[in-house]
Amino acid sequence: MPFTASDVCKVICAILLPPLGVFLERGCTTDLLINCLLTLLGPGIIHALYIILKY
Repeated sequence: MPFTASDVCKVICAILLPPLGVFLERGCTTDLLINCLLTLLGPGIIHALYIILKY
């Protein structure tokens, strides 16, 4: 799957505000809830980048 310009925008959003990047990629799902919790605990950016690059 090629890396598109929208993926670049999502990655930037994931670095600045990880739940926003996940929301743009997956919508309002359990991935968003997990990412919100992980962002509070610390590794939210890693999870957001994983979700964006996986899907």
